[in-house]
Parts: sequence; structure tokens; C-alpha cells
Amino acid sequence: MIEARGLVKRYGPTVAVDHLSFDVVAGQVTGFLGPNGSGKSTTMRMIMGLDEPDEGSVTIDGKMYRDLAWPLREVGALLEAKAIHPGRSAYHHLLALAQTNDISRGRIDEVIELVGLGAVARKRAGTYSLGMGQRLGIAAALLGDPKVLLFDEPVNGLDPEGIRWVRNLLKHLAAEGRTVLVSSHLMSEMALTADHLVVIGRGRLIAAMPVSDFIAQSSEQSVRVRTPHADDLTARIRSAGGRVQSDEDGALRVTGMSAESIGDLAAAASIALHELSPQSASLEEVFMELTYDSVEFQGGGFGAGPPGAEFPDAAPFVPAEA
Repeated sequence: MIEARGLVKRYGPTVAVDHLSFDVVAGQVTGFLGPNGSGKSTTMRMIMGLDEPDEGSVTIDGKMYRDLAWPLREVGALLEAKAIHPGRSAYHHLLALAQTNDISRGRIDEVIELVGLGAVARKRAGTYSLGMGQRLGIAAALLGDPKVLLFDEPVNGLDPEGIRWVRNLLKHLAAEGRTVLVSSHLMSEMALTADHLVVIGRGRLIAAMPVSDFIAQSSEQSVRVRTPHADDLTARIRSAGGRVQSDEDGALRVTGMSAESIGDLAAAASIALHELSPQSASLEEVFMELTYDSVEFQGGGFGAGPPGAEFPDAAPFVPAEA
């Protein structure tokens, strides 16, 4: 278990992490989310003892990282996949790590095969692609068979098969009762992988809850309705305070009313319904909605702004002359 309490980290006048508290428990994948500059990497570095907090504390199973007797056997981390000497092979990189924590050579072979680097284990790491470097970083994290694991953007550079492999690996590790904390900017992947979320912005905690609860709090919940009497039902829904938009296939997307209320309204007016289905917002939509004010750099136009925002006065895009 990872316990962070009141973490504060400053770099000069900049507050990177601001009184941040959260728990990461065993047996589930915890997604660590936040916009660029939100303090995720700094927080993970403090967990690993690479940065010292200015205030607060963070412990792993009740101990600070520096107090662990055999760190690689208790905590595995992928914080920077390319933190490898380019002239050293994958095998010898892992061997050097293993010797510092009295880990057997047999375990090196196990993790190399597990991450799929058996054919290139003796080649220099400097020749590896980004995806191969990620796999080697994952192998290093797993080397000591630790109970606590941290992964910072583990699917960077991986192809779809590799991304699915990482997803299944993280779920398997959590199912074994391990503590798994993973950060990623791929919201669609986090929706498939994480059980619980810790979301931060500008170094502060925004949410710490199960993924389903996080999505349920969105203001963008809607109901999809199909009916042969769309105009009549639309007028009645708007009179009742609901908001209606038409989808490309002719269905109605209703917000501000529950499916039950829409069904009762249609029944009272003898309006036939061919579909009445609640639609949850995606993890990405909810994330963008709740973290919009915490984004460090925001572009203009082309979908910038909070969810649902429109820019009628935006200047049209004009290509540069050749």
C-alpha cells in the first residue's frame, strides 16, 4: 500500500505538488491522471525517494523508500524507460540491477521472456526502439518480483498488441494482490485498465474514487431516444426543462432528464419509443470536464475549451501560401 499525506514540493516560486494526500491499495490497478504539469511525475519521484518533499510524507507499506532493506524486491518502478546505458545489453543491464539486491540470474531470464525481449537480450540497448525500451523498463520493474509497482506512461511507443499486453499484465499483477499505480495520458486505455483513479491538477487532488463513480459524476450524462415522433417529443422534453440535440442517425440525445422521466413523458402523450438508453460520458470527456481549469497550456480553436464549448467567432483556418 502507498500512503501519501500532505505532500508539498516546490521548485523556487513554483508549487509542483500542493498538499496532496491519497492512498493506493493492493489488489487493484490505480490510474494516476492529470494534465501535463499537474505534478504526477514529481509525485512518483517522491514515492521512490528520488525527490524529497518539502512538506508531508509518503510511505510504502508503512516505510519510506529509503528505509526498505531490499528495494527492488519490495518496489518496482518504470519512471524513465531510457534510463539505461546505451552500450549495455538488456541482459547485462538487468544483471547489474539484480546483483545490487541479491536476485538470481534465473529471474533475469524469466523477466526477459515475460516482456518479449528474448531475441534481442544480448543486443545493445542503444539500438532499441522506444517500444523495446519500454519493455526493458517493465522487465527492470518486475525483476525483484515486488509487491508494489509504479509505471509512468508504460505504453509509450508500443503497438496495439503491446498496449493490450501491458493492459493484461497490469490487471494480472493486481489480481495477484499487488499494489499497482500507473499514469497515462491515454484515457481510453485507462478506462479499460484502471479500477480506481487518483486525479490531480496543478498539484492538488481533484478526485480519488472508483472509475465508475468518477464517470458518473459528469454533467454530460445523456439519454439516447429514437421515436417516429421526434418533433412532438422534442417539444415536450424542452417544455419539461430537458435539452435535446439530434444525432446524425435521427436519434435524439437528451440531457437534463432521466430515462425514466422521458419514458413517462412519452407514455403520457402516447408517443411510441423505439429506443430509450442512458449514455454515460467517456472517461476522457469527464477528465477534460473536471480538469479544464487545471490545464497549464491551452490552445485556441480546434476543439479547445471546456466540453461543449463552441467558438462561433473563431477565425477560419487559412493555409499558408506556398
